[in-house]
Amino acid sequence: MDELRRFRLALVAWAAGGAEAGEAAAVARELAGGGARTIVLVEGSSDQVALEALATRYGRDLGAEGVAVVPLGGATSIGRFLDVCGPPGLGLPLAGLCDIGEVRHFRRHLERVGLGSDITQAELETLGFHVCVADLEDELIRAIGAEGVQQVIEAQGETRPFHTFQGQPAQRERPVEHQLRRFMGTHSGRKALYAQALVAHLRPERVPRPLERLLAHV
Repeated sequence: MDELRRFRLALVAWAAGGAEAGEAAAVARELAGGGARTIVLVEGSSDQVALEALATRYGRDLGAEGVAVVPLGGATSIGRFLDVCGPPGLGLPLAGLCDIGEVRHFRRHLERVGLGSDITQAELETLGFHVCVADLEDELIRAIGAEGVQQVIEAQGETRPFHTFQGQPAQRERPVEHQLRRFMGTHSGRKALYAQALVAHLRPERVPRPLERLLAHV
């Protein structure tokens, strides 16, 4: 297991608390001293996949640069991870990505650990935390367009499952963009699959602003 993966796993175990937290904290501190430069906190694994895939397209290796992209497992965990990674814990430089509906959690805990007060969205960006208009899938669908996303679905061999999903009573009257977004969350692992596939399909001039600005920050 490479050191960056060990570092991420140690952070997750430390943030979770419990009997393993002390040992995990020691491992994280040791590995942080060995080259971790910045920690990027993202809501889920699909955000991690998208960010790392886009970095690769730009010719960057985030791991080699000491940038650890850490999925929180949900925005409400941000407080525990800021305690571990931020000023109360490792004290490393931080950045992140969140959905607009979860900004309140990020803002409140950034303020709590001393990284600002009455933080505006513009100030969030200055701190390195960037906000998706709805979520990452929405950003990518708008950047590529519904027709382009359906081409990606076809390339993944999932046109028939998508059409079946569109035919469900709850989906029939909804815009195709909404159907596409919901389809990506219907199976475990599908969001991550399409995060990578859609990033590969992006035209350089259409990279969603939150992803582009976050990578520029780190």
